[in-house]
Amino acid sequence: MIEPHAPAPPGSPPSWGGPGGSPDSAGGTPGASGPGGPARLPVRPAVGRFLVLAGVFVCAACGLVYELELVALASYLIGDSVTQASVVLSVMVFAMGLGSLAAKRLRRFAAAGFGAVEAVLALVGGSSAMVLYAVFAWTGGWGGLWADGPRFLLVAFSLTIGMLIGAEVPLLMELIQRVRRQDAGGAVADLFAADYVGALVGGLAFPFVLLPFLGQLTGALLTGTVNALVGAALVLGLFRRDMTRRARWLLLTANAVVLALLATATVLADDFERAARHAVYGQDVRVAVKTDVQEVVLTGDADGRPLDLFLDGRLRAGGSGERRYHEALVHPAMSGPHARVLILGGGDGLAAREVLRHPDVRRVDVVELDPGLARLARHDPGLSELNEHAYGDPRVHAITADAFHRLRSTPTATYDVVISDLPDPGLTASTKLYSQEFYGLLRRVLAPDGRLVVHAGPLSARPRAFWTVDATLHAAGLRTAPYRVAARDTGLAPDPDRTAATPNAPRDWGFLLAARTPPALRLEPTGPRPSTLTPRSLAQDARAASRARIDDLPPSTLVHPRY
Repeated sequence: MIEPHAPAPPGSPPSWGGPGGSPDSAGGTPGASGPGGPARLPVRPAVGRFLVLAGVFVCAACGLVYELELVALASYLIGDSVTQASVVLSVMVFAMGLGSLAAKRLRRFAAAGFGAVEAVLALVGGSSAMVLYAVFAWTGGWGGLWADGPRFLLVAFSLTIGMLIGAEVPLLMELIQRVRRQDAGGAVADLFAADYVGALVGGLAFPFVLLPFLGQLTGALLTGTVNALVGAALVLGLFRRDMTRRARWLLLTANAVVLALLATATVLADDFERAARHAVYGQDVRVAVKTDVQEVVLTGDADGRPLDLFLDGRLRAGGSGERRYHEALVHPAMSGPHARVLILGGGDGLAAREVLRHPDVRRVDVVELDPGLARLARHDPGLSELNEHAYGDPRVHAITADAFHRLRSTPTATYDVVISDLPDPGLTASTKLYSQEFYGLLRRVLAPDGRLVVHAGPLSARPRAFWTVDATLHAAGLRTAPYRVAARDTGLAPDPDRTAATPNAPRDWGFLLAARTPPALRLEPTGPRPSTLTPRSLAQDARAASRARIDDLPPSTLVHPRY
């Protein structure tokens, strides 16, 4: 894809009677004009010009798919989509400038040079997703010895792909001028028009066609295949007379090798993905599904191993720590009126399980963005047994919706208790669900004496993020009671850095109980007794959280997120 600030073509049209040179050094054939001369096309110039612009269109679409593929994969594997998108795109744009400058030396060999660039770009761009995922799967994730290696690899791919995309600019400009002489401004306009339309098609094809129907690996490999075919067809079909016999055979052989490698990788993509999944999650992967929202993986629940639930590679429920987390999340908020309960997130049904232990609950609404997760929690034998068949209770109503949009249409004072069991605020996609505006909506839907509990991430690892959530709740007109629960085993840690490949994540959870008036942090005296939580331990948890307090932090808002 060509960027607006890419180097412009020469200020004057090429001289058709330029200096001569040997055919081999110029990449021409005997009898052709010297370097920079008009191309000897097998078709009329108008048809040739159309074919070059069509090639620009396809190459631009492929280039943008490579960029989006790197952004998506980096966001999935590393997290923090804003940072990853900024790194990938800024490095690529910078590299495109370098590639344009470097390609100036190839303008005398424009046809052969463009063919070689497209072959390399197809191989590097098409295989980038598979290589990055392999590094993630077989090197222990993004921690330990490889803490910076995969990030450097991401930058290296961005730099290489960007340079190759940038190298297309002067070469395509040279080719289009050899087809038919045109003023520089008109040639730039035509080239940019084809490029930007192609970028639009590639940008729309990635999220709506390639990603949902082919997945990240096969989508990237197919894009590389199309890139190689179009580049080779354009050069070998249209500009073959501008190249020596040796150059044509070298280019044909190179593209055949690239296509063979991409085709082989495409055939093996499913086997590779299964092997990589086992390398990440272990050998006892029982369920692995790609929903419209995320990848859901269930492991264990066989041969005595506890069930683990991973969402997009991040552990969300596992081991006996799962019960400790959900009891600490739910039961302090249930001390008081709790006939009407809203659970935000929690599609696994585990928070609903704890809510239903209170017999006087009349209705539980579970607002979950991913219907596939809720369906799995209802029907999978292991997960439904873990949540004690919560979705089979007639009081539980599963609602597929974005939490923010759902709250905007919820009547005032609808719920006695709201349980926010959402991903950590450190994940960019969750930032809006930890904003002052979001908590303002929650305050509105709470009954006057209602209570809200928020999972605010690991306090020991991210104290500033935790106390920013606290400051944001205060800015929304709520008073809080913070508490921190230590994880005493190897179970759940809902944390964006805790993945299947990085098990040594922080082992505590931070919670904030909020209400219009200062809430009392306690357990319901006549309610069910949690197995991992007592009034004494809850008081100790509150004191532990208070000792880590950070004051005077600004709240997070939609237009100024602070996590």
